[in-house]
Amino acid sequence: MKYSFRNDYSELCHPALLEALLNASKEQNSGYGLDKHSDQAKTLIKAKLECPDCDIHFVTGGTQANASVISHILRPYEAVLACSTGHINVHETGAIEATGHKVYTAPGIDGKLTPADIAAALNYHQDEHMVKIGMVYISQSTEIGTVYSLGELKALYDFCKKNNIYLYIDGARLSSGLAASDVEFKQLKELCDVMYIGGTKIGMLSGEAIVLFNEQVKPYFRYHIKNKGAMLAKGYVLGIQFETAFKDDLYFKMGQHENELASFLSNGLKKLGIPLLSESPTNQIFPIFGKEQVEQLKNLYDFEIWEPVEEDKNAIRFVTSWATTKEVCVELIEDIKTLI
Repeated sequence: MKYSFRNDYSELCHPALLEALLNASKEQNSGYGLDKHSDQAKTLIKAKLECPDCDIHFVTGGTQANASVISHILRPYEAVLACSTGHINVHETGAIEATGHKVYTAPGIDGKLTPADIAAALNYHQDEHMVKIGMVYISQSTEIGTVYSLGELKALYDFCKKNNIYLYIDGARLSSGLAASDVEFKQLKELCDVMYIGGTKIGMLSGEAIVLFNEQVKPYFRYHIKNKGAMLAKGYVLGIQFETAFKDDLYFKMGQHENELASFLSNGLKKLGIPLLSESPTNQIFPIFGKEQVEQLKNLYDFEIWEPVEEDKNAIRFVTSWATTKEVCVELIEDIKTLI
């Protein structure tokens, strides 16, 4: 069977999380996230954030989190601004538009938005005959593996506050993003209005933790989650996982592990003279190969073909996970060396 570098959710979940779920398999818990495990998970996350007043809600997936948050916060005539590579623009099948909100995009730089991008969007949408930009959506890490620095996030949030716009951080790969940036987890409360802490792509069976910092967006959010079909009856399944992941910093260790192996792969590819589409310090790397080489590699490994580069080349994506080993990365590099 071919080893898969296609994504970071091919494996079921980290053994510690599975063990915790098995240990609780015969427990009886309250439903809808009102259980002791969800309460303890929230306590642990709030302590790490150093923010006892934030609100935390668990949902099962990233698209579900994005659609719930954006449709809750925006008014019917408001739109969300995202980078053209943003997940809500490219990989969510119109889920945001289905809630009645336009996704307006800017090209960005290296998968990231700047205050100038926001200013241009505001200047373009000038009156009531066009949608009003009510929110800026960014990802940490981005869809091409890059990360926002502390300075970049501060500049974005300062600009958003100055212009009465909400800033929302998609944290599908937050653990990896934090491990690769100068941003500390506890600083996030001062850098956005709302975010979600990704679990599905960071070693959990499933689950994302939506964190509301801004007081204006907190009221009645549970009503909205239920209305959108995002409230899980067995909410403790998510609570148990986040409770375990935030004990002993397991959540952050998983991101560090996958980044270290991605860096090992990236450096190995560079030594072989393989160009990369972007300089990604996180767990997604995008090497560029000739189309024939890509077809040969497909016989050995599973991966995503990302985008064409020139007429005869493709950028592909390798993704490392909590379960990736150094041994399989060495094998991949050796196979590529043979191939070229």
